[in-house]
Amino acid sequence: MFDPTTRDIKYLPGVGEQRATLLNRELNIYSLYDLLYYFPYRYVDRSRLFTVSEIDGRMPHIQLCGEIRSFEEMGEGASRRLVAHFTDGTGFVDLVWFRGIKYVKGRYKIGTKYIVFGKPTIFGGRANIAHPDIDPAETLQLSSMGLQPYYNTTERMKRSGLNSQAMAKLTANLFSLLPETLDETLSDSIIKRYNLMPLSKALKLIHFPSNVNELRHAEYRLKFEELFYIQLGILNYSKERNFKYAGHNFTKVGEMFNRFYHENLPFELTGAQKRVVREIRRDVNRCVQMNRLMQGDVGSGKTLVALLAMLLAKDNGFQACMMAPTEILAEQHYSTLCRMLKGLPMRVELLTGSTRQKERTPLLAGLISGEIDILVSTHAVLEDNVNFAQLGLVVIDEQHRFGVVQRAKMWKKNNIPPHVLVMTATPIPRTLAMTLYGDLDVSVIDELPPGRKPITTRHIFRNRIDEVYSFIEKQLREGRQAYIVYPLITESEKMDLKNLEEGYAQLCNRFCDYRIGKLHGKMKPKEKDAEMQRFASGETQILVSTTVIEVGVDVPNSTIMVIENAERFGLSQLHQLRGRVGRGAQQSYCILVTDFKLSDDTRKRMEIMTASNDGFEIAEADLKLRGPGDIEGTQQSGIAFDLKIANLAKDEQLLQFVREIARDIVDKDPDCSNEENRILWRRLAEFRRRSNRNWGAIS
Repeated sequence: MFDPTTRDIKYLPGVGEQRATLLNRELNIYSLYDLLYYFPYRYVDRSRLFTVSEIDGRMPHIQLCGEIRSFEEMGEGASRRLVAHFTDGTGFVDLVWFRGIKYVKGRYKIGTKYIVFGKPTIFGGRANIAHPDIDPAETLQLSSMGLQPYYNTTERMKRSGLNSQAMAKLTANLFSLLPETLDETLSDSIIKRYNLMPLSKALKLIHFPSNVNELRHAEYRLKFEELFYIQLGILNYSKERNFKYAGHNFTKVGEMFNRFYHENLPFELTGAQKRVVREIRRDVNRCVQMNRLMQGDVGSGKTLVALLAMLLAKDNGFQACMMAPTEILAEQHYSTLCRMLKGLPMRVELLTGSTRQKERTPLLAGLISGEIDILVSTHAVLEDNVNFAQLGLVVIDEQHRFGVVQRAKMWKKNNIPPHVLVMTATPIPRTLAMTLYGDLDVSVIDELPPGRKPITTRHIFRNRIDEVYSFIEKQLREGRQAYIVYPLITESEKMDLKNLEEGYAQLCNRFCDYRIGKLHGKMKPKEKDAEMQRFASGETQILVSTTVIEVGVDVPNSTIMVIENAERFGLSQLHQLRGRVGRGAQQSYCILVTDFKLSDDTRKRMEIMTASNDGFEIAEADLKLRGPGDIEGTQQSGIAFDLKIANLAKDEQLLQFVREIARDIVDKDPDCSNEENRILWRRLAEFRRRSNRNWGAIS
């Protein structure tokens, strides 16, 4: 049987050793299967001819039929170019080459009719097409050319002759070797029930469609399959985990929970908080390990809900651990928990990389003896010598900042894996939640505590920065505080600090009557903590910072957030930064400062930020603008979004549809023994093995 997964790409006609090495290194194409599933990123209709008179500079690739009237060499050295003056009788267009000039002049003849194909632009009032494809008109049958596929290639590949056209030829060579019918990857019942195109036909038409209708049907079949197997894997893993991992049974709502609720609770819980607490209580009382994702916008009260869950653990004889990604955030949580639990017989301790040995030794002993009820920690808790008497609950804050392997270590801190409550202030679009966290139950806190006012957001161009400073000064005179954030301009920390230091010096000169602090990632933990303490206490009125304040800094008196070079941030990060203000009862403001010259996407980001305070709405917009691979958290989670054809930003309805189909199969065939589904379980195993990723075990 012909198996493209085991055939090395170097044996495909037109490849060989040298090109195979290039395909391996540049595109991760090692086998015929890899090439088969390397899909075009766009298509151009080669059946239509345009006229020169129709060119307006905003068009995609077009075809023209006409002749070259003359050649002209222009410029010298690096700016040397060859221009062919081409006409179809309705006007002239310049065909331009910056390299291969001798070859072009020798190949194309004046007065011969050609089909020219390329992307037109307008420069200096003249239409031109750089490095067009040119074929003698008599050799092309346009009516049969259909849609021409375009493949992404790298500069290194292009220099070696492996451009999009070459990739199309290699793919055509591959189809000449394949059998007429490939083995199906979905069951007959699914193909018939959902009117799906056969796999062989879908693969042929995704590369070489004759028309848009064929292309859409092929895309649907392949997207369906890709998303279906991801969801089948996630849901099947979740089912297996429920059978495999027992959970601690928190049956009691006891003294600690009730005393805190009635004596220490600072305010009435919102309806959303009460709903999530009920969901958590139901989870921890069913003898199965809880795995719940708690989403909530900045300031929605997630920490309070997490504390109530940890009190449930205490009432049932268990310890709890809260993991935070940074020392600043861990210290913030520790301080918050100590303040909220004041007067209750609860021992809360903090463990970070900066904890001294003389403090660490009794702390570790207290964990083993069970004297410590709640441990707040960073990655330090993952060390092998950190052990618990009876760990019953792990709360992971901003969990995308912890790697998959790191999080899995927490499961081994107890004989029975602890319940897991994941919480994030980074709102996650539904499609990402169903994929990144598809095996977790999801709770959403979609209400803000009473008294919180929406943050007023303004977009200001740099030429109005003096107005911004005057507004800051007015707020400072009223006793408020301000953040001014500078971006990480390059990967170089030195460049980052230089940017911040320059801003700090300018601000010190402008606000000489006020105390200004600065905070950045190169500072030692103690220095950062001291700087934050000065700001939190009101000793400093302005904090100049990089994005280290993005998560976890809580100063209710700060009412202004100025984000310099806001164009350098994505929507989700802008929203996170904005969330550092608006944490008190006073009206707060976020000012986005940018240069005047902005791309269309950047202008959209600024418009979205000024129009909405809804983190979930912003996250959905961010997904559509940037795509899933760039959304904060996806790469830290251990997930590289290498979907071949589906798009999580555009295919939400299809994702939801196939998830329900997969759920039905998992529910009706729990032991994977149904003969009709055998092909699905076999394909799922192959899918996991080939992708080297368990999409279900990523949380």
